Amino acid sequence: MSDTTSRMSSQQHGCITSNGSAASTCPGHPEVPSEVARHHEHVVAAGQCCSVVVRTMEASVDAVWSLVRRFDDPQGYKGYIASCDIVEGDGATVGSVRELTLISGMPGRSSRERLEILDDEQRVISFRILGGEHRFFNYRSVTTVHEAMSPDGPVTMVVESYAMDVMAGNTAEETCYIADTFIGFNHLNLAHRA
Repeated sequence: MSDTTSRMSSQQHGCITSNGSAASTCPGHPEVPSEVARHHEHVVAAGQCCSVVVRTMEASVDAVWSLVRRFDDPQGYKGYIASCDIVEGDGATVGSVRELTLISGMPGRSSRERLEILDDEQRVISFRILGGEHRFFNYRSVTTVHEAMSPDGPVTMVVESYAMDVMAGNTAEETCYIADTFIGFNHLNLAHRA
């Protein structure tokens, strides 16, 4: 499908770079609709940052969700993944763990991730990175998929938020920019494949 009407926005909030151990909640994201906002609230500790990427697309909600919900097949729309092996659980229940091999040329080789939430009724999925060879430490992502109205009619809105450690050698803003770029490419691929 053509992605000519797909729109993406990125909102960075709550970048915390102070010393100390105080944690705070990532503030609200103005572009996140109220019906899914509660899913996109993250506790952010010192030295961490958070952001949200929102994309609308013409594909049906069911088509988009059918790809996003596949914890066992993220390469269905995430082009930087060479392979995915489920090493704990079945890939469809909370607590399942996957090991990803990243394509060559990426700034990393592998990632080990745990499924935290999979709610088909509300169309919410969340995962946490447990380890691997990459720069996304203490990363936790939440993605929601829902129908929204545009001036031209119904569209599907994908909202993906995260919190993570600020990357060594980078500022919080730079870290969010890097992560937002990966998510943006994922969403673009999703719009094309749904």
